[in-house]
Amino acid sequence: MFFVISKLLSYLLNPLFWIFTALIIAFFLKNKKHARKLFLTSLIVFYLFSNRMICDEFLRMWEVDYPANESLLPQYEAAIVLGGGLANYDYNLKRVIFRSNTDKFLQAVDLYKSGKVKKILVSGGPGHLLYRDQYEAAFIKDFLLKVNIPESDILIDSLSDNTHQNAVNSKKILENVFPAGGNYLLITTTLHMKRSKACFDKVGLPTVVYPTCKITGRRIYNFDHLFVPHLDSYEYWDAMVHEWVGYLTYKIMGYA
Repeated sequence: MFFVISKLLSYLLNPLFWIFTALIIAFFLKNKKHARKLFLTSLIVFYLFSNRMICDEFLRMWEVDYPANESLLPQYEAAIVLGGGLANYDYNLKRVIFRSNTDKFLQAVDLYKSGKVKKILVSGGPGHLLYRDQYEAAFIKDFLLKVNIPESDILIDSLSDNTHQNAVNSKKILENVFPAGGNYLLITTTLHMKRSKACFDKVGLPTVVYPTCKITGRRIYNFDHLFVPHLDSYEYWDAMVHEWVGYLTYKIMGYA
């Protein structure tokens, strides 16, 4: 039930959903004065949310920055890669389709190949209300085997639907493989890292954060960035609102 409610909330809290709803209400309002005000307000809100400079400043407040190389240990027992936006499977083409967040497991591959981690743990089940046959961890395992990473160094959790379950299941797997404990890198996106780290700390699995998929860079002050609407800003707002609500909900539920 928690999984279903969390997914529905993420849809309902999308800024575009509320702007579109306001436009529909404005269209059907009988009071033309109120309709014009609501329509104008919707346009202003649409523009503000599409402004990339404003979006970037909010992103900077939530993104967890990359760690300095000198702050990392020479080697870690495992890199924990959290699913979500990694890959799905095209049953017609019979092949794995990689998605936007592939930087997560590619960084893990690089860490493994350079000797920085001994094993890779991929934690990610379907995580979707409709596509319950999409097991990200299993798809990524197949890819890791193809790039010559031994099966003995690949650990997978294909059952987790959310970040809380990622933490619970990862802890069980790692305690079984490393009963004496160890040092672990936690790999997920810069936006997802605050909630992820809080969940892993809550279940008692210490990790060192290794964020990926950073969105913001240096501040830009050209006309396009400051004033021209960008539709991709809505994608970032959607992701941010999802994380804000998720973090607050997890705190209330005692998951973080």
